[in-house]
Amino acid sequence: MGFVVVAYLLQTLSGGWMFVLRQRARSRPDWLRPLHMISGGIMVGLVMLLLLIGIVGTLGHYGRLGHSWHLPAGLMVVNLVFLSAWSAAQISPERPWARPFHVSINAVLLVALVLVSLTGWQVIQKYLPS
Repeated sequence: MGFVVVAYLLQTLSGGWMFVLRQRARSRPDWLRPLHMISGGIMVGLVMLLLLIGIVGTLGHYGRLGHSWHLPAGLMVVNLVFLSAWSAAQISPERPWARPFHVSINAVLLVALVLVSLTGWQVIQKYLPS
């Protein structure tokens, strides 16, 4: 989860930098957009890996899913990450709605990441010996 948070922070910094440069009508460095896109792709992969680990680990330990609020919080993060990636692919001059939608989804994603982190901490406490 820590790597997802780092990827989210990198996304926020690089996206914010692109926003500032766009507002000041300045060109961005050639590497900035690819960095933003690659770190976003890595974040998608990490979230999918965490989903797989969570499902397999929970089924292996409890034999069923849905014993805590972590599952709906995690599914919300997964959906928001995919929605964010999809909306990023829509950004173009022909789709002026896509960029503000992408940024809004990522703001909601921040709240969801906090929620999944808090509920995940509760789940981890169940696995630790007392």
